[in-house]
Amino acid sequence: MLLSDVPALAAHHAPDIVAVHFAGRSVSYGELHRRCNRLSNALLTLAEPGSRVAILAENCLEYVDCYYGVPGASMALTLLNYRLTPRELVYILNDSAPEILIAEPKYRATLNQVVPQLKQKPQLILIGAEGEAWRSYDDLVSRADPTPPALRPQETDLCWLLYTSGTTGLPKGAMLSHRNLMAAVYNSLSGWDRSKDDVCLFTFPQFHVAGYVMPIYHLQNLPVVLLRNFDTETMLRSIEEFGVTSTAMAPTMIAMLLDDARANQYDLSSLRRIGYGASSMPVAVLKRARERWPNIDFSTGFGMTELAGNVMFMGPEDHRRAALDAPQLLRSVGRQLPLARVRVIDDMNRDCPPGVPGEIVIKGDQVLTGYWNNPEATQNSFIDGWFRSGDIGEWDENGYLYVVDRKKDMILTGGENVYPREVEEVLYQHPAIAEVAVAGRPDQTWGEAVVAFVVLRDGSQASAEELIGFCREQIASYKKPRHVVFIDTLPKNASGKVLKRELRERLMRGEFGLKPL
Repeated sequence: MLLSDVPALAAHHAPDIVAVHFAGRSVSYGELHRRCNRLSNALLTLAEPGSRVAILAENCLEYVDCYYGVPGASMALTLLNYRLTPRELVYILNDSAPEILIAEPKYRATLNQVVPQLKQKPQLILIGAEGEAWRSYDDLVSRADPTPPALRPQETDLCWLLYTSGTTGLPKGAMLSHRNLMAAVYNSLSGWDRSKDDVCLFTFPQFHVAGYVMPIYHLQNLPVVLLRNFDTETMLRSIEEFGVTSTAMAPTMIAMLLDDARANQYDLSSLRRIGYGASSMPVAVLKRARERWPNIDFSTGFGMTELAGNVMFMGPEDHRRAALDAPQLLRSVGRQLPLARVRVIDDMNRDCPPGVPGEIVIKGDQVLTGYWNNPEATQNSFIDGWFRSGDIGEWDENGYLYVVDRKKDMILTGGENVYPREVEEVLYQHPAIAEVAVAGRPDQTWGEAVVAFVVLRDGSQASAEELIGFCREQIASYKKPRHVVFIDTLPKNASGKVLKRELRERLMRGEFGLKPL
């Protein structure tokens, strides 16, 4: 099955059900199918099968069309992060070399800087408007045939091209085929417990790999409420207006909801499930959420861009058990989903026993086909056919996986391994801390020193000495921070993941009052 088959199946089973609510507009599954076909046929008048089609836009209906319609034309959708600078966009566009570039009007000025620097100039299409050198998306698509294109893609064809967040260096283009994406969809469907009356709220930016959740909803013929971008009040209002029953969020979004006093002004009684992912959830935040909303079930998982979605899942039942008598489960990402295999290995490629940390490796149809234009990175990312996640994890005796930290984030101090997440979990228990990130910096005595970057809650105070002492009481002394940096905000990517590489670079430049080494 192809990703581009999803609208056709949904239109067959539920043509009149709303597929997407967005900004006062509602599109049925029958209409979505026709929109996607029109886009496919329109693109085939401009470029050949196998071409890349890039999109730079915030969440919108046209983005949903592109999810399916671009692959339906046997082309690859290149998803661009709208938060990137012109310099970063130039790099990605030169690497991916799209023949077509679709954008919203608000990004015209940015692209006017970018396009002259491209080695290959794409054809430009503007959503909702037109202008010099730009075709109108609406005019182009409205004139196209609403029936499926004659040429059918292959399962192995490149479907989506997503560039990694660049947390450890230059972004790499993760190549996801139809087979990769549909395997991820099926794998998550096998673990999710859904109701026929669900109304789903989509909160993530559509350029993120979390977009694979959209076809999960659509294969179940469920109505999806799409937010243009995330803000707490719009989300709260949407839950009340549409009777949203299920949503998924990054942990930072949940923390923002918990801290927003306006949450008490809206009727959230319809909401039954919240999934969380994209980055690790501090246990203290999850406990607050469960206490605040006792009637809402929680679930989580583990996945990444290169996996097209999740390979681990921990559902509501485990969360309820954690609340009763197994609190350690709140640190887990659950058990393996049935359509992928997950291992934890040591440096000799041997399986680690329960309780022993090692690198998480994965095998399955949803694992990326490789990195675009980067055979060396592709080769280095696999070991004996298993994809190397770069994450450190450990099993427990019952098959639950605990993600300890990123392998590249591990700190080696005085010959001892320190996993930043463990230190962060301790600091999150301090009542004055709103957010925290832990990273290492070179140290002439210890090799590396542990540094905690702390965002305090409004109106709260804490000293470095107090926080270091707080850690000393709960973890081994070598794990405690040697430096505490108070910061207004932590740098994050679109999924809410803290950019520790940026923090380390700023440390090396001598910012934050610490002398460079």
